[in-house]
Amino acid sequence: MASKRARVSAGLLMYRRRGGELEVFLAHPGGPFFARKDAGAWSIPKGEVEPGEELLATARREFEEETGIHPGEPLIPLGEVKQKGGKVVHAWAFEGDWPEGSRLRSNTFELEWPPGSGRVQVLPEIDRAELFGLATAREKINPAQAAFLDRLVAALAPR
Repeated sequence: MASKRARVSAGLLMYRRRGGELEVFLAHPGGPFFARKDAGAWSIPKGEVEPGEELLATARREFEEETGIHPGEPLIPLGEVKQKGGKVVHAWAFEGDWPEGSRLRSNTFELEWPPGSGRVQVLPEIDRAELFGLATAREKINPAQAAFLDRLVAALAPR
């Protein structure tokens, strides 16, 4: 029996310091499955790794495609996590900003909705994005990805 290849994604966690507080940039998935979900539904901007594509190249490409922001340097490696559904997500962090009033520039996908209706809708991969303080981010982010927040805090701690 052939084994199913594990899905692998890569993304970037943008952060900023504002008023002495650390804030992180999270994206909310678009489409009907997440329309009414908030807590635990948000994610770092990420995407699936194409065959032969390097993880970091995927992370940079996806972030820029979804936000219009060119990721800065240096990048802080945050490792990987395995989400409940089995997807492995690799992440890096960088310091940047999401200026107030910025417009999201998300990729789209097609979905027959409602199921069996024959109507195909074009929907955004992410429907909104925001900077959150760490306490709020911990409530909003996919539970497996909360480890990225902890790793970022540890990486930024004074040595």
